[in-house]
Amino acid sequence: MKAEDIQPWLFRVEPYQGESLSHFLGRFRRANELTPTGLSKAAGIGGAVARWEKFRFNPPPSRQQLEALALVVGVEADRLEQMLPPVGEGMKMEPIRLCAACYAESPCHKIEWQLKVTQGCKLHQLRLLSECPNCGARFKVPALWVDGWCQRCFLAFGEMVKWQNPHLTVV
Repeated sequence: MKAEDIQPWLFRVEPYQGESLSHFLGRFRRANELTPTGLSKAAGIGGAVARWEKFRFNPPPSRQQLEALALVVGVEADRLEQMLPPVGEGMKMEPIRLCAACYAESPCHKIEWQLKVTQGCKLHQLRLLSECPNCGARFKVPALWVDGWCQRCFLAFGEMVKWQNPHLTVV
């Protein structure tokens, strides 16, 4: 048997309901010790992973790119497509936003938090946070959310709910 005959294997990572592609790709890469470049290369999609992790979807991922990525990550292309912003909906690349109450229930970044029309959490009727309420640091891109806490002061995302204000007219 030759080295080129050995097929690499990867750990599977199941997506969370409503999870953003950025967060999912970061979790998948960490589970498999891959860089954005390594994952893009494995899928044969150029430097797309690094762009997508930063919510840079212009141009949007093609069906062919999603299918190539699906083969590597073991998640159907249709499911990956659900992790993208809906077609025609504006999206905020910055600031990264978070509902701490949602995160405490399901530890992932939700794509809906980045939509321009989203002003607050529909489920909890709370304003979204765009920075750590303890130290004021802006949140990093979700692909870098390793431990679920502020990268400057280490306050857990789930504990930030104490600082979230009610939002009366959540869209």
